[in-house]
Parts: sequence; structure tokens; C-alpha cells
Amino acid sequence: MTDAVPILEMRSITKEFPGVKALSDVSITVAAGEVHAICGENGAGKSTLMKVLSGVYPYGTYDGEIWFRGEVVEFKDIRASEQAGIVIIHQELALIPELSITENIFLGNEIAHGGVIDWPAARLRAIDLLARVGLREDPDTKIKHLGVGKQQLVEIAKALSKEVKLLILDEPTAALNEDDSQHLLDLILSLKGKGITSIIISHKLNEIEQIADEITIIRDGRTIETLDLSAGGVDEDRIIRGMVGRSLESRFPDRTPHIGEVFFEVRDWWVQHPQVPERMVAKGSNLVVRRGEIVGLAGLMGAGRTELAMSVFGRSYGKYLSGTLIKDGEEIVLKDVQSAIDHGLAYVSEDRKVLGLNLLDTIKRSIVSAKLSKVAPRGVIDANTESDVADDYRKRLRIKTPSVDVGVAKLSGGNQQKVVLAKWMFTDPDLLILDEPTRGIDVGAKYEIYTIIQQLAAQGKGVILISSELPELLGISDRIYTIFEGQITDDLPVAEATPENLMRSMTSVRQKAQR
Repeated sequence: MTDAVPILEMRSITKEFPGVKALSDVSITVAAGEVHAICGENGAGKSTLMKVLSGVYPYGTYDGEIWFRGEVVEFKDIRASEQAGIVIIHQELALIPELSITENIFLGNEIAHGGVIDWPAARLRAIDLLARVGLREDPDTKIKHLGVGKQQLVEIAKALSKEVKLLILDEPTAALNEDDSQHLLDLILSLKGKGITSIIISHKLNEIEQIADEITIIRDGRTIETLDLSAGGVDEDRIIRGMVGRSLESRFPDRTPHIGEVFFEVRDWWVQHPQVPERMVAKGSNLVVRRGEIVGLAGLMGAGRTELAMSVFGRSYGKYLSGTLIKDGEEIVLKDVQSAIDHGLAYVSEDRKVLGLNLLDTIKRSIVSAKLSKVAPRGVIDANTESDVADDYRKRLRIKTPSVDVGVAKLSGGNQQKVVLAKWMFTDPDLLILDEPTRGIDVGAKYEIYTIIQQLAAQGKGVILISSELPELLGISDRIYTIFEGQITDDLPVAEATPENLMRSMTSVRQKAQR
């Protein structure tokens, strides 16, 4: 792709925040009509670079030059970059749930005549745009009634309505299942065929290999290299070496498990859907966890993995009908989240930004928030103890931040995930339930989180790991349960588990006795 005319050149971009240089002399060239990937560890500066490009960080707040379609551009805000034909779709989608598809597509870009919105024209235009992205939905449908995959397509339709020339997608498939991810990747390639250039930021290296023409790797705020996939010799290991500065001999840390006796049991657990009474999200589930054991929970999207975990964790999802929880040989009743914490359970949500963190809080307040009593012996928080505790976790979990007084909203996704882990580790749980703990983070940060999980197991704690990535479950679990339509269908030691037999049990009811 090196001979193609560049649509974009970012030259020597430097961006600083108080106490940290996020970008240092970063340069990138993107050829017109290509799919250009940007890879790097969490905190490497990928999203910051795209925010500079799209005007989120306006001209004057950074050093360097941006050339777009052969001219120097100085965007003062997002509207200015969109008027030039650059549209960014962030990992956290910017859609309003209570508005319709049509209203969302044209929000801020309304079709109007004489100051009055022409809704019939907008609706017809929305139908055309939805057809272009392959989404068959009534344009009057409210966004809240769409799954995440369809919401992504609405975002792209919204970008197309703005006559996009350069489409930036930040972790577009992070929250999607395999089918939705593939549909989105196919759409990006079809847009390429229509002359639309795309920049994609993703940690899913197999997807990058599938659709990218070139890959620019950023590490520690600096450009490391640009790889041309058409030249050959570029595989996942080669990309990883550029991202982390070394080869990862194994994606998973070595471990010799020391598994003890059963200490936690879920027996005949029945839970009803919160809005649909006739639907059961847990159907007589039985599950056991031993001390020092990492138990995987595998299932397709909508199978009931998260619903089961949340219902066990203080009945925080659905309507509990029946079932028993046993811990250390005695029945326990967990009617709310606080009672679950008091009994030694912790739950790391798959949605760290909504359910895992308060983005208005600092790092230190976030870390101590689940067990404030430990830093407030007389009912008043001891500021010194709070800071010491948070700083200890910052060092132990290698959270990249200049200070624990920084807001968690300013951290990269991987570092936010470490803060969530620190928050629940601080409660000193006996059982830690991890729901998609590595979603949307890079291979280097994943390795660090796997190491933390193994350290917790080595301390004699039990871990339940929910993951949509079968290689992850196979790489770190000791035993794996499968779940299908709210029912546990199999229980396999990892030595007997393969992607094929797991998938078979994830797609049919084939109950097997617990081990």
C-alpha cells in the first residue's frame, strides 16, 4: 500500500497531560481507500491519537501537523473534523437509548427546511442508510431495543449520513459475539470497496490480520513501526513483539495448581427473567468450586452466564425462585450485594464503566469503595490509609498512572480493569467471580491479569471465570462448565476440554453430573 496516495498524514504529534506525556513525536500515514489498523498496549496512546485527529483534543492543545486530503487541517472541535469527512465511532457508543434510529442518525445533522425538521425525508434517508449497512430494522425503533451489534451498525449509518471519507473505529467488536463481529468486519471491507478509508483500533489481532492493509504499532506514546500485510511475514506473534517490545512465548503464565476441597456450591438454582416471567435465566443450575481452583464458565451470548453469576451475587439479577448456596459446608442466604460481600464473594462485572466503576471517582476512592470500613475504623475515612492502600495496589497490579489521585476516567481500559480488580481484591474475598475480565484490553495487559488471577488461586481462593474466548478459558481454567439457555450442560476438566466439545455443549442441552 506504500504507493497509494495518502489521505491522512499525522506528523510528529505530541500531546501532554499534567504529569504524563501521552504522545511523543508520533507519525502515521494512511493511504486512501485502505483499512489501516493501529495496535498497541492499553495506555500506549492509540485513542489519544485518534482524539487529536477528530478534534476531541482541538488544535492548539498538541504539537505537530495533521494533513488531510493534501491540506493542513486545524480542527477546533468534532464538528469541524466531521465537516471535513472524518468521523470517529468510540468504544462507548454515543447513541441515546430513548430516541429512535432515525433520530439518532440525524441528531445534530438534521434534514430541515426553513428551520423545520423534515421527518418523512429523514425516515426515508434512514431506510437507505440502514440498507447500506445491512441492518433490517424499522427506523422508528428505539435504540434501547437493539443489541450492541445492531447499535454499532446504526453508528456506522450515522457516519455515512455525514458523507464520511475517513471512518475511525475504536474497538468496534469488543462487545460483539462472533457473528456480529464478522458482519461488522465484512461491512468495513465493503465500505473500502466503495472508496471509504477506515482506521481501526483493536486488540483482536486475528481480526486485524483479516481486514487490515497496514498496521501501525504504537508503544509508550511513540510510533514503533508500520507493517505492510501484503508483504507477508506478519502474524500475531510479529504484531505482539512490536506491541510489547518482546516475544510472548506463551499467552498464559505457567502454573501448577494446588486444588483443595469444595468450599462453595450452587444447588438446583432457579431464577426468573426480571421482565419476562415465563423465561428462566437459570434452570436448576448446579455448580461447585474448590479452593485454589479456577472454574471457567462457557456459553454463547444470551446463554445465561452473566445472569447466573449476578443472581448468585446477592440476587442482583432476575427474580430468585429457589435453590441453595453452600459455603464451607453451611447454607448461606445472600439477599443483597452487601450480604454477598460480607460472606466473602466478589463480582467483577463485564461492564466496568457502568457497573464496575464510578467514572467521577479517583483511583484511590474506587479501590476502597467496596469495603470502606477497612479505611474508616471510626466511621470516618482515614485519608492516609486510603492513599497507602491504593498506592500499594497501584504497584502490585502495575496500574499505569502518575498518582492514585487521578480520576479513573482518564485511565486506559486495561488500567481501569486493574482498578476494578483491586477494588474487589481489597474486600479479601474467598470467591471471585470474573465476568469477561480481559474484554477490550491488549495481550500484554491480559497476561498481567491472568497472573493476578493465578496468584489469587494460589492463595487458596476460588475463581469463576466467564469468558467468550474459548482459548482464554482453555488457557487458564482448571475445569470448565458449559451453559445453554440457562442450563448447565457439561462439566469438563480442562485436560478433556477442546473447542469442539465445548461448542457442542454450548449449543445443546446435554446435562452431565458435576465433578
